[in-house]
Amino acid sequence: MKVLVAGAHGDTGQILVRILAEQPEHEVHAMVRDYDQAGIMREWGADYIVTADLENNVSKAPKEMDAVLFAAGSGPEADLEKILAVEQVGAKKLIDASRAQGVHQFIMLSSIGADQPSGPDKYYLEAKGTADAHLQSSGLTHTIIRTGSLTPGEGTGLVEIKERFTDAYERSISREDAAAVMIASLTHNKARDKTFELSSGDRSVNEALNKL
Repeated sequence: MKVLVAGAHGDTGQILVRILAEQPEHEVHAMVRDYDQAGIMREWGADYIVTADLENNVSKAPKEMDAVLFAAGSGPEADLEKILAVEQVGAKKLIDASRAQGVHQFIMLSSIGADQPSGPDKYYLEAKGTADAHLQSSGLTHTIIRTGSLTPGEGTGLVEIKERFTDAYERSISREDAAAVMIASLTHNKARDKTFELSSGDRSVNEALNKL
């Protein structure tokens, strides 16, 4: 499967590239803003480098791809202009480009609260929620994975998946485990056209997805 990783140079994106590169059934295309970032992508195992900026033209970025993994993000601490440019407008542009280029599947890394934005991160969550809604109505086969806080360090391989957590804002998960769920969603039938919340837990990734 030819997989485009959007946001490949970011913290989660680099993990996605590394895990995908270890799976011979996948051909890894790392999407970066600047070709100067190509070296680290090749170190992590990317087969190809795609130079495209979500704040500019991404119409050709998903050409000939089977799937897109969207892990790009400005982060909630960025200014509003940057948040809108990347989390909302940029994501929507890549979704539209993927549909136009005949991509089969789009996996979105989103945030818990994107469907009910409030609190200090309200504008960030609104932007994420708008992009999620655009993907849901795009006609693309998709999976939207909403996580709590993303933490560094090695994953446990154990997660919990629910449509909605009652204690959602207390939830967290390692970036490595979130990346593993994104990649598993490429081929797991239960993940198709689903939106769910994800945190660390006590089930294997496959077992948790089977519960959807």
